[in-house]
Amino acid sequence: MNINILFFDGFETLDAFGAVEVFGKVEEFKLRYISMEGGVIESAQGVQIHTQSAKEADLTAALLIPGGQGTRVLVNDELFIFRLKELALKSRYCLSVCTGAALLAKTGLLDAKKATTNKKAFEWVVSQNQNVHWLRKARWVVEGKFYTSSGVSAGIDMSLGFVCDILGRERAESIARHMEYIWSDDKNNDPFATTYKI
Repeated sequence: MNINILFFDGFETLDAFGAVEVFGKVEEFKLRYISMEGGVIESAQGVQIHTQSAKEADLTAALLIPGGQGTRVLVNDELFIFRLKELALKSRYCLSVCTGAALLAKTGLLDAKKATTNKKAFEWVVSQNQNVHWLRKARWVVEGKFYTSSGVSAGIDMSLGFVCDILGRERAESIARHMEYIWSDDKNNDPFATTYKI
């Protein structure tokens, strides 16, 4: 299975690379780093990565959309949202981390579906599309082919959950041990839901 990680300027580094760390441990997964136009993309923390154009990528498997400050601009970029909708529709699975859910919600593909996002930015994300059933307390949410997670490190938990769903719990636990990571495996246990006034 190809896992396409979608990059854009201003993405949150751990949103993308937390998932990369998990998926990179799965030999059945082939990771592809894409952006709408290809070329060098820079994270909010100044990390640069070379990407291939989304036009050249095999988009039939899974797509991961990170969040970050770049989402604040892209939610109003009609061409980006149109192209993202095409990518998400073609993908067998579509995952978002943090405010990546705002971009996905803007496509309309989450309408009438359950989803979650970063609790610190919760109200802003909700304002992008109120037709989504936003869950204020959830580490991550699965609705059909769509996976959405809360903020930053929650994307690691969701990615392990995705591996668990696809390849079994033993594989997910093995990856977490290899990473020396304590997996919050209950997607409904959201200790940060009450941290911010939402």
